[in-house]
Amino acid sequence: MNGRLRVPMADSPPTSADRAAHLEHNVDSVREVQKREQRQRPASHRVVDRISRIIARPLYLGGLFTFVASWIALNLMAPRLGRAAFDPAPFPILDGILSLAALVSTTIILIAQNRQTRIETRHAHIALQVNLMTEQKVAKIINLLEELRRDMPMVKDRYDPQAASLAQKTDALEVLTAIEDVGLVDDPERPDAPTDEVAPVQ
Repeated sequence: MNGRLRVPMADSPPTSADRAAHLEHNVDSVREVQKREQRQRPASHRVVDRISRIIARPLYLGGLFTFVASWIALNLMAPRLGRAAFDPAPFPILDGILSLAALVSTTIILIAQNRQTRIETRHAHIALQVNLMTEQKVAKIINLLEELRRDMPMVKDRYDPQAASLAQKTDALEVLTAIEDVGLVDDPERPDAPTDEVAPVQ
């Protein structure tokens, strides 16, 4: 022994294959979550989602315009061809069809948006839980590093207030309260919440 501290050789850095395997595992996890959401959908929701995707396409708008233009053109050209118009101006039947189509389209879109909102809320809960777990792991790592620093004789022991602060676990409710106190998130139900009313000019 020559008096020098022997530092064990670190493991070899992760290769591109290791990173690819880790990335594939994350993608598989996300895919499993999506598959579970797909399996939990009732048949009626699948039909609504399929119809909403059709309504959201530009082709649907073009088809609607084509239908309306063809309907009006046929009724305007019918008297010139010696036939009676099946829906003369002001086209009450067409108006009823368009009103019904608008009602159905709006309802389908609202149902699809409501389901998407529930999915996004669930994903937000998952992200919050993962972030809290990550924060706890980081706090634990900082605590272990601080313990290692205090136990190593060749490192001068000192108090690091920043490390001590980061080693504490974060309270999600405390963070939310702090955000609301500074006004980044407005809660209209709070009695002291700011309003949009403009004070009268004196």
